[in-house]
Amino acid sequence: MAGISTSQLELDQGKVSRFRMDRVAVIVSGHLVQDTYSAFLAPLLPSLIEKLSLSYTQAGFLSAVTQLPSLLNPFIGYLDDKLNLRIFVILAPTVTATMMSLLGAAPTYSSLLLLLFITGLSIASFHSISPAMIARESGDQIGKGMSLFMAAGEMGRTIGPLVAAWALLTLTMGNMFPIAIFGWIASLIIFIRFRGIPIHVKKQNQLREALPAAGRLFLPLIAIMFFRSFMITGMGVYLPTLLQGQGASVWKADISLSIYQLAGVFGAFMGGTISDRFGRKPVLFLASLLAPILVLFFLNASGWIIIPTLILAGIFGLSSQPIMLAIVQDQLPGHRSVGNGLFMAINFICLSVAAVAIGMLADRVSLLQAFQVTAILGLIVLPFIFWLPAPLPNANGQSPEILG
Repeated sequence: MAGISTSQLELDQGKVSRFRMDRVAVIVSGHLVQDTYSAFLAPLLPSLIEKLSLSYTQAGFLSAVTQLPSLLNPFIGYLDDKLNLRIFVILAPTVTATMMSLLGAAPTYSSLLLLLFITGLSIASFHSISPAMIARESGDQIGKGMSLFMAAGEMGRTIGPLVAAWALLTLTMGNMFPIAIFGWIASLIIFIRFRGIPIHVKKQNQLREALPAAGRLFLPLIAIMFFRSFMITGMGVYLPTLLQGQGASVWKADISLSIYQLAGVFGAFMGGTISDRFGRKPVLFLASLLAPILVLFFLNASGWIIIPTLILAGIFGLSSQPIMLAIVQDQLPGHRSVGNGLFMAINFICLSVAAVAIGMLADRVSLLQAFQVTAILGLIVLPFIFWLPAPLPNANGQSPEILG
């Protein structure tokens, strides 16, 4: 603990009641850059399928391999609760930018898998640690902090397809590496800014003391994440492939994905923020009800109504994640990194299973029919929301919620 002043230790060990926007902004900015590059796979997927003659199942496995390192999330979160792993947050933009900018140059399917696995390690490290950092700096406004964090991620996933489409059309598939420089710059900026921020030094409660609360929380939450993941993966990974298969150009397909993700920026920001006021479960229920209905409507829409429907699908479909993250932080205040790591691991596993399952289903029937199934599965989420535990006293500034 050399170099840490007594005042710094007291500051980090004491309860933070105010929202520290300066510190939150550093982490949020890193998330923006991180997810910009991690969003390259979906827009590049049609070209990779053509270049390497991939089936939909193989394409789905690419996304699954990216999610595989998420199995380490609980372990990383546990270490972060005990030690300080912010170096992973600093390095993540560089690693992710480098690996994803090399995708188009991958000569074989195996090399593509290796690049995406390394990217997955970077993603897992960043997402295991940074939400707990956000929660520590958000005071009594954890929902707001999670919303800003997730909104930045959605903004990155909005920008990412456009950057990838530009690089694909301008630099060509095998020459995209120069755009990695922005990830390197981001890591440098985060490193410089973090030098002035005290490290997290806090004595944690015994992990076994949190197991009963974690069990009550994660049993229904796993079901929610599993059934939700099919719709989220379908729209977030396969949308450009679906649209190009229906005759859309590269730009039109990738712009459609960006519209969906941009709407998700607004949804992610509003979801957690509104849940601070009206309760986590009511807002989560409303979003989970409307999102699958809107996706089904989008798949059958034509003409001018397509864009408004896509926007609404993005708003409601992507507003749930910050609410669920806030619920985890509320329920496990003494083990936020562990709770977040476990949440991220389960979520990424669900997304991996969904990516492969959608690909297999699309190979058997069609990608459009697979999309329809994912939306129907999204409605199964609703009853499990009632089984989420009631909020802890003063967990999010709310009285017991209407639904719980």
